[in-house]
Amino acid sequence: MPPAALSVHLSIGQAYAWSVFKPPLESALDLSGTQSALPFQLGIVMLGLSAAFGGTLVERRGPRWAMTVALICFSSGFLLSALGAATEQYWLIVFGYGFVGGIGLGIGYISPVSTLIKWFPDRPGMATGIAIMGFGGGALIASPWSAQMLESFGTDNAGIACAFLVHGLTYAVFMLLGVLLVRVPRGARPVEGAPAALSGPQVSARSAVRTPQFWLLWIVLTMNVTAGIGILEKAAPMITDFFADTSAPVSATAAAGFVALLSAANMAGRIGWSTTSDLIGRKNIYRVYLGVGALMYALIALLGDSSKPLFVLCALVILSFYGGGFATVPAYLKDLFGTYEVGAIHGRLLTAWSTAGVLGPLIVNWVADRQEEAGRHGASLYGMSLIIMIGLLVVGFVANELVRPVDPRHHVPGTDTPKEAADDRREQPESA
Repeated sequence: MPPAALSVHLSIGQAYAWSVFKPPLESALDLSGTQSALPFQLGIVMLGLSAAFGGTLVERRGPRWAMTVALICFSSGFLLSALGAATEQYWLIVFGYGFVGGIGLGIGYISPVSTLIKWFPDRPGMATGIAIMGFGGGALIASPWSAQMLESFGTDNAGIACAFLVHGLTYAVFMLLGVLLVRVPRGARPVEGAPAALSGPQVSARSAVRTPQFWLLWIVLTMNVTAGIGILEKAAPMITDFFADTSAPVSATAAAGFVALLSAANMAGRIGWSTTSDLIGRKNIYRVYLGVGALMYALIALLGDSSKPLFVLCALVILSFYGGGFATVPAYLKDLFGTYEVGAIHGRLLTAWSTAGVLGPLIVNWVADRQEEAGRHGASLYGMSLIIMIGLLVVGFVANELVRPVDPRHHVPGTDTPKEAADDRREQPESA
């Protein structure tokens, strides 16, 4: 099951390498930083919306159906983007990568999560970390790979089109592995001696969205993602700007390597921090994400442009928390609402990602553009953005403190035992 999940998540995780395409697109199509971020922003919006609306379908039709839909949409998005770049029609890149590809992102993202929780009911944090680790690590492959293709094909519109085309075809083949491998467990206890996958109180997706716990977690995820995605989307230009006026400026190749490092931290945080949450609890691990994350932002704001190692270290820690927050939230949902419809609940919660996908890049790019118009340059382009991110993390920290167990009146009647819960669920079509 982990290879099935990783084949999809490593592919769709390419989204985190979008910043590599930003400078070439801005140059080839005469775009601003805000404009070049639009395909990425729309992709994250569609990720959340398609996950929210498709979550129930994924639960009903199973992970193989979901992975097939993800493959078709994600690959088609790249092919449409290739056509848009070749014809210099930027709206087609926005539509292809952002809208069509974004649907593939959302369906692909949630496709293995609830399945792995069922396979590993005794270690839900580890299970979701395995699934979501690949999404964080996708840019570790895509960033240097994309940079190399742009160097080989060229950074004009024709070269960008060729890079998009190769991405679309290659990811289609790789994601097919997940479609062929994925299964759901037949038994209530796939791990001998573990708790049943559907043991304990359960809450339906419809009831979950009516609880304060759901909306508090929505705020927590929105704040954590906004703070991380703003840096991630503009990672390559940001590190270049921070040290542009120093004696050792950052080259384009080194900036792409920085993006790859952030992807590694993102990926490591997803498996490392989510597994740690099995030991210390979800609320405690989110205290670390939000509290220490705010401290890291403060260090970048105050001292980031004076030391490359400090800047890189703080960014790596922030991105590890960013990834860990994504990987831990399905287990947090499982703790609060059970596994009855955790995939559908997770899909609805990912609307927070849609919101953050707009807010994060918009804050960083808009502030940077305004500062540049005011005649500022270098690290001063991002000072206000960093202060805003600190404030958002504090809001998320408070929301996490307010989370309490779900009131029993929201529990689904008759789902307190594995057998009763299993009887109430619709049978998944792909069973092992």
